[in-house]
Amino acid sequence: MASFSSLPLVFLFLVASVHGYPPSSGSALSATFYDASCPSAHDVVRRVIQDARVSDPRIPASLIRLHFHDCFVQGCDASLLLDDDLPAIQTEKTVPANDKSARGFEVIDDIKAALEEACPGTVSCADILALAAEISVELAGGPRWRVLLGRRDGTTTNVQSADNLPSPFDSLDVLKEKFRNVNLDHTDLVALQGAHTFGKVQCQFTRENCTAGQPEGSLENLDQVTPNLFDNKYYGNLLHGRAQLESDQVMLSDPSALTTTAPVVHRFASNQQDFFRNFAASMIKMGNISPLTGKGGEIRKNCRRVNSKGY
Repeated sequence: MASFSSLPLVFLFLVASVHGYPPSSGSALSATFYDASCPSAHDVVRRVIQDARVSDPRIPASLIRLHFHDCFVQGCDASLLLDDDLPAIQTEKTVPANDKSARGFEVIDDIKAALEEACPGTVSCADILALAAEISVELAGGPRWRVLLGRRDGTTTNVQSADNLPSPFDSLDVLKEKFRNVNLDHTDLVALQGAHTFGKVQCQFTRENCTAGQPEGSLENLDQVTPNLFDNKYYGNLLHGRAQLESDQVMLSDPSALTTTAPVVHRFASNQQDFFRNFAASMIKMGNISPLTGKGGEIRKNCRRVNSKGY
């Protein structure tokens, strides 16, 4: 059963100041942003995801990954969703961290189409990613949180930054640096890595790599105990040395983990509610990485393309 987390107000109105990213226009995000302009937004997103997961149970894990990979590049501005439109736009979808692994774009298209029918020109693609992430976690049995909304969509991509997304082969020091660069601390790192409690990964990225005769694209469950549930069993896997990804296991095995990430891993492994509370808080914090608000950016009509000047 999903657990609702009552979060401190400091998280509900947090606007992160992130080194190296363009500032937002100064308007704070709000959980009530669409209450008047599109009150059905959450229900529309939920319905499309529920329909999609009937034929593709992997969709919830895939959708939350899109939100992660968007926010870590240029802030939460839906830059990841843009297709090639050369020479102006070079897509982030084909960098190594996304190529043939980032998925769920068609579901985002379906959500956008449904929202354009319900509330034309109102809900941004960046907010769709944030809503889809929360709903996906909730549908898989994880925590709920009040998603802060009001982001606008960027009109550029950043392939260089996308090339530096967290990797399954990163050391703990590298991971901590990448998270620190977007104003996330080591507790956020451990909490957000907990999204690996569901979904699948290509065997070529796992610690054991692919077994003899297994194609590189073969899929393995990230959590082999409860692969379709959002719970804290992932942290138990780490305690037993059974994490699928090296970038997960280092949070316990790296010598520097002793005073940073390891205590958090132990805490979350023993207390699912503590993990849920921290995961929700960290998702809100991550969702506030340099959002475009106010008059910044635009509200894309098509999440794959910037608007024409006439729209």
